[in-house]
Amino acid sequence: MENFENQKFCQSCAMPMADDELYGTNADGTKNEDYCIYCFKDGEFTSDMTMDEMMKFCIDKMCEVHPEFDKDEASAMMMEVFPKLKRWAND
Repeated sequence: MENFENQKFCQSCAMPMADDELYGTNADGTKNEDYCIYCFKDGEFTSDMTMDEMMKFCIDKMCEVHPEFDKDEASAMMMEVFPKLKRWAND
């Protein structure tokens, strides 16, 4: 298993951001280290989703990238992680 201690994760979708090419962008064009390019662009979130909608969207993606997980396992992991992410922590 990878070492997740120093790993950055998108604070919206929990995608690992191993390289800064995956960082979203702020309004001034600088990199945003909290959110990925798929969730945050030009200082704004790319979609107006609830946390539940984001989790549902991400379950299939996670299972594609990690076939060792089934949808129930992916969902359980997301239920644990998503409420702790910066975007959803105050919901």
